Amino acid sequence: MRLKSSGFGYVFLQFMALSYYTQTTIQSGSIPNFKHHVSEQGRLSDRMSRRLTRTYQLYSRTSGKHVQVLGNRRINANGEDGDIHAKLVVETDTFGSQVRIRGAKAGYYICMNKRGKLIVRRKGHGRDCIFTEIVLENNYTALQNAKYKGWYMAFTRKGRPRKATETQQHQQEAHFMKRLPRGHLLTEQKHFEINPVSP
Repeated sequence: MRLKSSGFGYVFLQFMALSYYTQTTIQSGSIPNFKHHVSEQGRLSDRMSRRLTRTYQLYSRTSGKHVQVLGNRRINANGEDGDIHAKLVVETDTFGSQVRIRGAKAGYYICMNKRGKLIVRRKGHGRDCIFTEIVLENNYTALQNAKYKGWYMAFTRKGRPRKATETQQHQQEAHFMKRLPRGHLLTEQKHFEINPVSP
């Protein structure tokens, strides 16, 4: 029987090659670290992949109300349940937990400047407009800025944005809960999109 001309021979050669690769990988001690790979890939923006878009509200633990993006380019956490300005569109930026958040009504993206102040932009292409969702042990979510590590979206008891340079993950001001607007169903849309890369 000639290996080259038989299907069995082809499969056998593939198996032998895979076995050799596995043995040399284990012997060399270079076993792939998938956790590291996922972490690295989660930091990269992927504008070609299928994205997930969700619509919900962010309930602030301190103010007892919802984050809202107003038409006058202001952000606060004083929105009532079901308020049109408290409805947020959350777009996944990678296959990990990085997201872009924009007001459904105003259309502005929530971003953070270099002084730690929450601002809004019409286009949210920069890394300062990306937040990493961190699910905490108390089931609240903290939103850390992707560009400024250790800086979190946070609001005072009066619903005013707190300067991110003074925030930490364990503080209640940085804790949020995802909630559906009253009378609305969760909407998720998967779609392909190609966005121009910002300079």
